[in-house]
Amino acid sequence: MKLIRFGRPGQEKPGILLGEQRFDVSAFGEDYHEAFFANDGLRRLADFVRAQAGDLPPVAATERLGPPVARPSKILCVGLNYADHAREIGAPPPPEPVLFLKATTALMGPFDNIVLPKNSVKTDWEVELAVVIGRRASYVSEAEAPDYIAGYTVHNDLSERAFQLERGGTWDKGKGCDTFAPLGPFLATPDELGDIHNLRLWLAVNGQRRQDGTTANLLFRIPFLIAYASQFMTLLPGDVVSTGTPAGVGMGLTPPVYLRPGDVVELGIDGLGVARQEVKAHS
Repeated sequence: MKLIRFGRPGQEKPGILLGEQRFDVSAFGEDYHEAFFANDGLRRLADFVRAQAGDLPPVAATERLGPPVARPSKILCVGLNYADHAREIGAPPPPEPVLFLKATTALMGPFDNIVLPKNSVKTDWEVELAVVIGRRASYVSEAEAPDYIAGYTVHNDLSERAFQLERGGTWDKGKGCDTFAPLGPFLATPDELGDIHNLRLWLAVNGQRRQDGTTANLLFRIPFLIAYASQFMTLLPGDVVSTGTPAGVGMGLTPPVYLRPGDVVELGIDGLGVARQEVKAHS
């Protein structure tokens, strides 16, 4: 299945994508939140959709899409997980995954505006494959990890590099700004995709291709990441794990290039659709 959420920010309703057509599944009675995933929601939703075949209300193409999951307990990100990205910013490939948390208040829809933070001078882009957790995961093994995955989606892990790297402390200051976690356009369950470690991911700014990579080049593969993270924290159903970005970020260019008001960012991943965000100044 391909899950969407649609409607005004904070008032999103659950839906599904069948082919190119969007359908409203509000009558199912649950949003795509922790309790939904924890209580076998994907199977129950599939049963509901089959039972309602032909009777589901369509969703207009003009309706805003929100993030495909309701606000998760956490957005866990993996840094420096592509060797080419580590090289472009002058960092050695890490011996173990680099983990950091991104504020859930940064979450927004895939076509919402990126709003530059006040005093931002180095806001950067990062296309990433994001994993949505389907079951409570604590101390799981790498072999077990695929059973804990609900699906996958597209994430733009926006970063304010001056906040992140030049103001001391952890990376969190440059990662969790409002609008810095566009997610979607939809959540695809694992059966919708082929080899998850052979997906092309790309990002363009103002029509110019900046990133063009493949998940085949992940330093730490997805089952390992889930198992590894679960040794340090419990991953709850609906949590998002963003798996890192390939080369081509703004800070890695010569000279560096950062986002400015009026820029348009487009990004996508094989089988997971395309997102688009316009950059606005903070008002």
